[in-house]
Amino acid sequence: MNLAGKTAVVTGAGSGIGRAIAHSLGRRGCHLALADINEAGLAETASLMNHGALRVSCHRLDVSDAKAVAAFPDVVLATHGGANMLINNAGVALGGNFEEVSEADFEWLFDINFWGVVRMTRAFLPLLKSAGEAQLVNISSLFGLIAPPGQSAYSASKFAVRGFSEALRHELEGDEVGVTTVHPGGVATSIAKSARMAKELSPSELAQMQRRFQRLLKMPPEQAGEIIVNGIERRLPRIVVGSDAKFASIIERIAPVSYWKFISRL
Repeated sequence: MNLAGKTAVVTGAGSGIGRAIAHSLGRRGCHLALADINEAGLAETASLMNHGALRVSCHRLDVSDAKAVAAFPDVVLATHGGANMLINNAGVALGGNFEEVSEADFEWLFDINFWGVVRMTRAFLPLLKSAGEAQLVNISSLFGLIAPPGQSAYSASKFAVRGFSEALRHELEGDEVGVTTVHPGGVATSIAKSARMAKELSPSELAQMQRRFQRLLKMPPEQAGEIIVNGIERRLPRIVVGSDAKFASIIERIAPVSYWKFISRL
């Protein structure tokens, strides 16, 4: 897929992987509709780009707001004349064992990580279909391949993104809209620091959990963005980002029930 002259909608573009994806797309001559709830982050993403002849628009969007999402395609259509790609990247994290996590927090995470993907896909699929060659890209996670303890909500949402994306890809076979599922491993973003934590955790438990997961976040976002956009160019159905995610994927296939016993020793 030649990205030059195409238009991509990127959610969660105000920081981290979303910002890196936007920059990688921009370097290939792709016009961008950048969306995030963080307007200051969006402005920074746009300011760091060499626009040249690119059309780059910034839009405050909460993907958990059904009405705002439903209205967003008309905004993109008016600004860019259409869309060839939708990258559903917006997401949040929530730490704590299932019994420690409140129902409200569990629903908050799902409303963004899963229902946000579904809402955006439903809203933009008509635009993608009318664009001819198009690609829908849904960001799952390493934790959409394996499910560690303390991540019941996050893993559930990312496995749901994976299942939704794979079923939709099969439904769209023969169509010009391809579907890509992305499983990033430990990318050095602020997701661990900004994660919502179970209220039952003590300050020491909270600090220990954040330190443990922060240590796993090693790959620079810019590298992850390049890997993902390279996969989009090739229209890959699955992109696994990082040696940690690739390793975990292999172990899970070999030992789908007992993989955590092995991984936890590492």
